[in-house]
Amino acid sequence: MAELNENMVALLNALTNEDCRKLCHRVVDGLCGREPPHRGDYSTTWSLQEWLELLGSLTALFRLAVVNKTSDEVVLSSLSNVSTSLAEAVLSVLRAREEEIRCALLDRTSSISTARLQDFDWQLKLALSSDKISSLHTPLLSLSVDVQENGAHRSVTVEMNRKELGMLISSLESANKVVLQLK
Repeated sequence: MAELNENMVALLNALTNEDCRKLCHRVVDGLCGREPPHRGDYSTTWSLQEWLELLGSLTALFRLAVVNKTSDEVVLSSLSNVSTSLAEAVLSVLRAREEEIRCALLDRTSSISTARLQDFDWQLKLALSSDKISSLHTPLLSLSVDVQENGAHRSVTVEMNRKELGMLISSLESANKVVLQLK
């Protein structure tokens, strides 16, 4: 199991032990098909790109540790650059919910389910502030996406500023390249 890169270590070290434990439980919730952590809860701590990197790293760590039946020592060594108390918090969540993660991963692989984009809509708005209405001109994109997953329809709405939109477009272009390589 590879060590987390330096950026991930710095991101994780920004949390208290209790906040780390809560975040890890929410990451596992998302991995198991329930409500994942919300970026809005951490928007003052990390940028969108940092948030996505940390979320991806933690999800990968949990998946790989469960799939490979990784020992505690190996998991802790992959978190060696994180403070000991944070590494133990991550490990405690992993061990407490290991069977739940395993079942969720087995369910995903046994039933071939794909999420399909059904429809999308976008709007451009200006953010207003009560005390700075005249000076604040921040364009925001509100993207609503209808997704069909396992036969259920759900709507996802994301609001992004120009910088976050640019990062989303870059991520989508990268994902498209990967999909094209798989064909």
